[in-house]
Amino acid sequence: MTLHHTLTLYIQKAVQELFDLAIEKIEFQATRKDFEGDITMVVFPLVKALKGNPVEIGTQIGNYLVSHANEVSKFNVVGGFLNLVISDAYYVDFFNTIKNNETFGFVAPKENEKAVMVEYSSPNTNKPLHLGHIRNNLLGYSVAEIIKASGKKVYKTQIVNDRGIHICKSMLAWQKFGNGQTPESTGLKGDKLVGNFYVEFDKQYKKEISELIAQCKTEYEAKKLAPSILEAQQMLLDWENGKPEVIALWKTMNQWVYDGFEQTYKNLGVNFDSYYYESNTYLLGKEVVQFGLEKGIFEKDPDGSVWIDLTADGLDRKIVLRSDGTAVYMTQDIGTAIQRVKDFPDVGGMVYTVGNEQDYHFKVLFLILKKLGFDWADSLYHLSYGMVELPSGKMKSREGTVVDADDLMAEMTTTAQTISEDLGKLEGYSEDEKAVLFKTIGLGALKYYMLKVDPKKQMMFNPEESVDFAGNTGPFIQYTYARIQSILRKADFDTSISILGLELHEKEKELIKQVQLFAEVIQNAADSHSPALIANYTYELVKEFNSFYQQVSILGEENHDKKVFRVQLSKSVGNTIKNAFQLLGIEVPERM
Repeated sequence: MTLHHTLTLYIQKAVQELFDLAIEKIEFQATRKDFEGDITMVVFPLVKALKGNPVEIGTQIGNYLVSHANEVSKFNVVGGFLNLVISDAYYVDFFNTIKNNETFGFVAPKENEKAVMVEYSSPNTNKPLHLGHIRNNLLGYSVAEIIKASGKKVYKTQIVNDRGIHICKSMLAWQKFGNGQTPESTGLKGDKLVGNFYVEFDKQYKKEISELIAQCKTEYEAKKLAPSILEAQQMLLDWENGKPEVIALWKTMNQWVYDGFEQTYKNLGVNFDSYYYESNTYLLGKEVVQFGLEKGIFEKDPDGSVWIDLTADGLDRKIVLRSDGTAVYMTQDIGTAIQRVKDFPDVGGMVYTVGNEQDYHFKVLFLILKKLGFDWADSLYHLSYGMVELPSGKMKSREGTVVDADDLMAEMTTTAQTISEDLGKLEGYSEDEKAVLFKTIGLGALKYYMLKVDPKKQMMFNPEESVDFAGNTGPFIQYTYARIQSILRKADFDTSISILGLELHEKEKELIKQVQLFAEVIQNAADSHSPALIANYTYELVKEFNSFYQQVSILGEENHDKKVFRVQLSKSVGNTIKNAFQLLGIEVPERM
């Protein structure tokens, strides 16, 4: 039973006995720093019902709690706020119940409860993963881990955008300019090789547009009539019609890309339980469109294109099938959602990790699925996130001005190495151990910097700032964890006994309170789909520990019981840091 629940029962009983009033809900908040107390009851909601003075009401409830609740040692009332001081005994007892629980805060999935499927990454097979994909992957992976820790079964998935005009652009450019190049012959990762041809197509396309404009065509006409785009459109039709040589090239180049992606995912530390491919799911989407036509949900225009009219729902008309019969993104997204529930019947909801430029798309998708009669459509969530920019500005993959994900991870590792060597704390490390440490610090810096920002916000990524060993950064938190492990290694005495009846130092109490919050933070982060809550909670915990470390003697404490308790408390904090960072996909080093 949580402290909130315990206090609620006591306060309900107090109000019933003192004022003959039954109340259901009690509002609590953290006590302000400038007042004594650990938790505050908001008295104002009772004032209207009791027609009394909030200070008098709060005082009577406070006196009742001190007399009847062992958890409350004293109180004070400020206006309509009853500040409660929780007894040391409560915090010591609580700590003893969780000190050996290595997964404190995590909840096991309930049997027969519906699972959640989290989609992330969802790349195109015409270019390598870039900085934007990194934020997407880190958010999706972390949200999946947090939802799992909150007590739900989770499936991690992605939809690979392996078909469409953009894929044909890379294929066409390879045919024209590739001279038979392969990842093996060039030494390039397959996704990078294919991405180079996507850029090459754009260069050729722009050249043709300029030539047509010089021949007195408008820019709009030039873009439509450029030979390259006409050839790419024809290749797409050939692909959908199953032309053998087009399909063969498509399979070959896609496999190059898949092999490259897998290396990037492994380096980034993310994984998936299942993969979906648009080349498969768009066909189901087309079948559903036909079903929707028969049911009157969709409508066909004179040119043969199929639409849904959502104007009555405050949206607009949305195309779901082109006049030439080819599918659009909406078609395949409808098919993908339905296929997933067929494949995983226990899925009761889905989380789509996709940038905020697709907000409208997902409003339409969810509404279409609802109109098609799928009850699970009410449990679909778009994890909409802001774009990532660098100090140098926006990225454009067509022009080849993106920050490659692999290059960025390598750069972060190098930056971590430079800073670590400058700090001069690497004595006793072998070269292999150093390499592992640099990667742990570099990727930890990258991931934490990305995840500490509210997903909805656009963000600026500054690599140097992220690897700072001070402040709200991954390395600062990793360093604190390593410091705790050093304390534990030096504790050459039995720390397994339970210490009771201890009078707590103020810093010990604050640290226990912070650890206690972890379970609640996990639930809040899962409900709001926000790893930022976990990241910033961990930073606050680390700040509290460092304050404790500076003001309270641990291994130098003469009282044996206090020394044992402080080592146990340090261990619990370290475990909480490790678990919190696990939810963010970040590793922690045993020494730094």
